[in-house]
Amino acid sequence: MSEGTNSDASSGQQIDQIERDIAASWRLAARFHDDSLRPAYHFMPAAAWMNDINGALFWKGRYHIFYQHNPDGGYWKWMQWGHASSADLVHWIHHPIALTPDLDGPDRKGCYSGGAFVTRDGQPMLIYHGVPDGTCLATSHDDLLVKWEKHPDNPVIPSLKEGDADEGKYVVFDPCAWVEEDRYCALVGNRIPGLKGDRTALFISKDLATWQFVAPFYEWQAAWTDPGDDCAVPDFFSIGHKWMLLFCSHLQGSQYYLGQLEGDRFIPDVHARLMWPGGQLGGPRSLLDDQGRRIFFDWVEEVRGVERERISGWAGVMTLPRVLSLAPDGTLAMDPLPELDVLRMNERRVPPGTRVEPGAVLPLDDVDGDCLEMNMKIGLDEPDGQVRLALRRSPDDAEVTTVVYDGAAGTLSVDVSRSTLDPSIRYPAFRSSTRTETLPESERYVGAQIAPFHLGPDEPLALRVYLDRSILEVFANRRQCITQRIYPTRRDSTTAQLDGSGGGCTVHALTAWDMAPARG
Repeated sequence: MSEGTNSDASSGQQIDQIERDIAASWRLAARFHDDSLRPAYHFMPAAAWMNDINGALFWKGRYHIFYQHNPDGGYWKWMQWGHASSADLVHWIHHPIALTPDLDGPDRKGCYSGGAFVTRDGQPMLIYHGVPDGTCLATSHDDLLVKWEKHPDNPVIPSLKEGDADEGKYVVFDPCAWVEEDRYCALVGNRIPGLKGDRTALFISKDLATWQFVAPFYEWQAAWTDPGDDCAVPDFFSIGHKWMLLFCSHLQGSQYYLGQLEGDRFIPDVHARLMWPGGQLGGPRSLLDDQGRRIFFDWVEEVRGVERERISGWAGVMTLPRVLSLAPDGTLAMDPLPELDVLRMNERRVPPGTRVEPGAVLPLDDVDGDCLEMNMKIGLDEPDGQVRLALRRSPDDAEVTTVVYDGAAGTLSVDVSRSTLDPSIRYPAFRSSTRTETLPESERYVGAQIAPFHLGPDEPLALRVYLDRSILEVFANRRQCITQRIYPTRRDSTTAQLDGSGGGCTVHALTAWDMAPARG
């Protein structure tokens, strides 16, 4: 048989596999058609539980994401790696489970979080935390990355055993890896016995089977993070003229460092958060695509509780993909993915120059709905004034979620104090229940997620707002982004308005679109 015929057969098999996966996705999606809280254009599994975004990889013209997945129901359980791919980062195809625990293997209690990289000989590889024994590897040899073969020497980095406290011993957890000249580098471990704060360790290998501990990768600084923070799901990469370490703390969620790599040590000079008290981000990951773009993903968890998740049959959703870059001043810039524009329908505009007088309200009668994009530029009358955008609002104001820019405070926030009439929905100040339970009742929960954000002199507020039923993402001037879960109970909680109670403003531009579902 000729080489061309082999290639045609392989392509035909891939097309058949994709068509089967699409059909299965549509059948499952039909089950959730009437669920008013289930997001329509954010990625999530066809059903059941998801958490951390794991290995993310651009491979052979397709974007691949993997994620922590329990296919048996909408709740945490025996962890496996779900898998989906896309040609445009908007429409996703669900593939079979990529990694599942071996009953007698080092990952017998679960295939937990990790990353993806391409080996020196051009093979895609997953690196993950196999419970209970340690860091594991798996390789794929097919173009769709559907089948994975686990490394025969797993675990390649064993877990810290009880009683081990020698120098260089880390609690092995949630690794990432990359190729550096003639060696492999991995960040493994997020706890050092007896030491506080977020930390991770650098390991190196020449052959992937034998790994050597090098040193702690960076120094924890109490001025930046809490002693109870840890460095889970690290993701390390170059961005512009700097290096970036993405990570998640089990205490306070997704964060990042920017800095310089000096030999085998990372020297951070900037720390910032991607979520704040009341937020739900908890498992970031990124990839570099063929356009040279650094694409960011994160897991957005629920706050509905296990029983509600079980009943609904799903839990967890991914953020919209974001494009990360370095701004001219060396800070991080975050932009919505341009490909998302394909989902826009039914464009509406507010006339440029429309005024919102102090104390007045501008109803956005044409901008109602629960699946929207809004793109706006607003000038404040006073630098210390406010812009207040109400969304998912019921006609009697019983339910409303409000996006607030406060010039005097220098903050951007999402007020969820009236976002639902469901009394069981509360937003914890910390992701760790252990930490929350030690606080007074009045400090355990918050009514708004508040992020630092300042406008420059005469700079208008430029918002990109994505509303998708129970998830809201607000980008501000390319410098800040807040992600928030909301759970309105009323079908008529769909109206929007600009509120001048914090001062007057002028709408220089405001365009809104309905967003089409991205099935899959």
